Amino acid sequence: MLAAALLMSVLPAADPPPTLSDAIEYRTHAGADGTEYQHLFVAPKEIKEGETYPLVVFLHGAGERGSDPSVVAKHFFPAMLSDEYRERFPCFILAPQCPSGERWGSLDWRTGEDSGEITAPLAAVRDLVHTSLEELPIDRNRLYLTGLSMGGYGTWDWTTREPGFWTAAAPICGAGDTNKAAALTDLPLWVAHGDKDSAVPVERSREMVAAVVAAGGHPIYIEYPGVGHDSWTPAYGTPDGLIAWLFRQEK
Repeated sequence: MLAAALLMSVLPAADPPPTLSDAIEYRTHAGADGTEYQHLFVAPKEIKEGETYPLVVFLHGAGERGSDPSVVAKHFFPAMLSDEYRERFPCFILAPQCPSGERWGSLDWRTGEDSGEITAPLAAVRDLVHTSLEELPIDRNRLYLTGLSMGGYGTWDWTTREPGFWTAAAPICGAGDTNKAAALTDLPLWVAHGDKDSAVPVERSREMVAAVVAAGGHPIYIEYPGVGHDSWTPAYGTPDGLIAWLFRQEK
């Protein structure tokens, strides 16, 4: 009963779309201006009284923007909801959906310009995360952020804004502002990119990694030879790779 009360107390949940796994709940959260956003929510298979669990925040790519939250489950979730991962890595998952025409990070991937202002969708997710920390049995020493493509941009963006908040982060085939990389020297990072990526050039990850290293950081960088934009499938789908590393990190 305690677990059920905790899960229901963040925000009311609607019935999940039939295309989603039974493990996923469809929920909504409000932005500062009252805009309603959607997100997917997953809880550990079992919540034991008195125990806390890691939180993973997943930021999707540009192709999953819109008003149909089922598409957010297309990537990352196939690995995380596998029987093996559910048993090995019990956690809460928050996966927000970015509205059409908007983006997670302030760095515009078309122009390369950074407005410096946090975007409305990312600000709304940040509020959701802080609300969840108050309402759910989350281990605050194990807060993980990851995202792919546009979500990789968002991961770089959010971590440079709040590097001390996160336990570890994994931006996949994204890009960030190298001028802000020095903020990430103490944050465990796992970065992945395909060297044949024609959507987000692999140089974007190389530049960010080099900038973090130059500032004194020690990120892990995996570059997949012959792989295009879909570097997230091998990154998330290798059982003893990125995900296992992420869950070993603890403040």
